[in-house]
Amino acid sequence: MPIILRRHVLAAPFLALLLLAACEEKKKPAELPPPEDGFYLRAASFDALPGWTADDHAAALAAFGVSCTRIEKRPAEAPFFAQIDYAGAAADWQASCKTRPAAAEDARAFFESQFIPYEIWADPRHGETREGLFTGYYEPQLREAAADSAAGVPLYGRPDDLLTVNLGDFRPDLKGESISGRVKGTQLVPYLTRAEIEEGALIGRAEVLATVDSPIDAFFLHIQGSGQVVKQDGSVERIGYAAQNGHKYVAIGRELIARGIMTKENVSMQSIRTWLEQNPDEAQALMNVNPSYIFFQRLGADGPLGAEGVVLTPRRSLAVDRRRIPYGAPVFIDVEAPAENAADTAAAQTTAPPRIAQLMIAQDTGGAIRGAVRGDFFWGAGDDAAHQAGLMKSRGHAWLLLPRGVVLPEAVTWRADMPPPPPQDKKE
Repeated sequence: MPIILRRHVLAAPFLALLLLAACEEKKKPAELPPPEDGFYLRAASFDALPGWTADDHAAALAAFGVSCTRIEKRPAEAPFFAQIDYAGAAADWQASCKTRPAAAEDARAFFESQFIPYEIWADPRHGETREGLFTGYYEPQLREAAADSAAGVPLYGRPDDLLTVNLGDFRPDLKGESISGRVKGTQLVPYLTRAEIEEGALIGRAEVLATVDSPIDAFFLHIQGSGQVVKQDGSVERIGYAAQNGHKYVAIGRELIARGIMTKENVSMQSIRTWLEQNPDEAQALMNVNPSYIFFQRLGADGPLGAEGVVLTPRRSLAVDRRRIPYGAPVFIDVEAPAENAADTAAAQTTAPPRIAQLMIAQDTGGAIRGAVRGDFFWGAGDDAAHQAGLMKSRGHAWLLLPRGVVLPEAVTWRADMPPPPPQDKKE
């Protein structure tokens, strides 16, 4: 899901207010992403990457070239990625960008000569260390509601009273974290929830970019972060993420499981959508269980923009945890291919399941993308992309590629003498 944070210029007295709010937020650790999974990199060879030689390296190189358009504009001496201190300087990456080959057949040799692969590990002291979760997302297509429709669902631009505070500006230990809210009197308070906005709290207070004909389609647009709106005259307008209301994302699939309506085995985007469509009287209440709400902006690009600020490439762009993986970095993944249903999953236990083993480029992020070994695979637009993204709940491994000139700090270097995870009590 694309994340684009805007900073605000604030008067000095108000800065003190926001600092107080930041300190208050620190008292609520549940509101902040948990850091306890750790992050370590273990040097590897390209020969150790499953399926490396069979990949379409030219496709990955094209996506990397899109990131290079921004990498090459950074000050050479600046850190490559402000939120991360292990990825070297921009100059290290600019050298790689400048040596990109023009010929597709040279793509593999380029990556092998310019980069070193590092397998991504979580903290060995906290259980599973190498395997993580990889999900999928796509660019949905929505239909504009008829002008005389009373059931149209508005897609709002960013409200003027929504403030986003970068907590790292006030507390170094909160670098990479932010909160959003609005001013009420002399306090920064939480912004409106999804339920409040759906009930009309923003009418006349924020720009309506488009009105679409399906609340369910609008809800899934909020999850994906960007999409296409097909107008009544047949023209298409792209909209993308501009801001979020600051409330924690709650997966309604988990709510359906908690209610006993679905199980972990059969919950997917498709099954959730089907339930919403078959239960229209309960659908809005269920969607409101997720208080998170997305505000959009019009896009003039030829595709959806990721958080890096570049157009995403179908099946080559990866959304990552930006606290751990820098935008623009190549990431090789070896993960399970999406399973069609529970029967396919059961069959895979006796046969080798199909896998996705290929080089991706970290160009996006999302509120639910948290963890050392975690990624969201961008499938593109259209029905097939939506289908694959909805099914993808894959386990797998990932390797981060860093330029050969980067010296990895000891703090993130995996060591063979790291203590093993503590023994866990087995429960019957």
